[in-house]
Amino acid sequence: MRPILTRSLTQKIEQMEVAVLESRLKAIESIPGNPMEVEIRRFGKAVAFTIKQIPGPAFNTVRGLHGEDSEKVEAILSYFQDREIPAQFELIPAFVSHDLLKLLTERGYRLSKYHRTLYGACEEASPTYYPGIDIQRLGKNDFHTFAAIYTKAFQMPGFLTDAVAQNNAVLYDVPGWNFFLASIEQEPAGIGVLVMKDGIAEMAAAATLPKFRNKGVHQALIQKRIEHAIFSNCHLLVGQAADQSVSQFNMEKAGMGLAYMREIWQKSD
Repeated sequence: MRPILTRSLTQKIEQMEVAVLESRLKAIESIPGNPMEVEIRRFGKAVAFTIKQIPGPAFNTVRGLHGEDSEKVEAILSYFQDREIPAQFELIPAFVSHDLLKLLTERGYRLSKYHRTLYGACEEASPTYYPGIDIQRLGKNDFHTFAAIYTKAFQMPGFLTDAVAQNNAVLYDVPGWNFFLASIEQEPAGIGVLVMKDGIAEMAAAATLPKFRNKGVHQALIQKRIEHAIFSNCHLLVGQAADQSVSQFNMEKAGMGLAYMREIWQKSD
């Protein structure tokens, strides 16, 4: 049975999401010379993440901003302006306030989209087997395979493969990070990432090559990560998915339910 979604539990889930992104970016920042130009800055409860050499909102964003920290907005906007990076705010409805939303609106920001965060209890998961799909821990020297799957699955330019490999390989020895490779007939088909911290397991990323979709690869990767989380004595599962996506439906099949719809606020054109 999924735990009741209290305000306290909602905050734990949000804190886990922030911690996972912070762990990832700190590892990338640790690459000698910080070639990706990573910077992390705290403003009260809010954390501003920037990675100048990877444009776009995935890593250039603000998380953990609550209504009581509305007075931090101007400093956050100045920080992003100094970095010459567009600011994005990811807000949790339970923690916003009228004043915060009014301020963002006055500064030209609008709600642009939603992103689902799902949660579940690890002990609810029951083993499900997917014949023909073999899932193993990714080897330390297999991150080029990881990156090739990731970039092809998300239709990213091929020249980014090396950067994706490097930016994930640095996480291999970071405590709590686990990488899985799914294969069909010994051919790499998909990847999944699991991050564990303080009894919470977050399914941080997953991707399946187009030719292997609709064969149960994503579901098998979810199941494998749940089993690993249970084995590691985690009690809570967390995952993210685009609204009405295959990822959402597969997580729901695994017993996970909606924690909240994260609001993405961006500058209007």
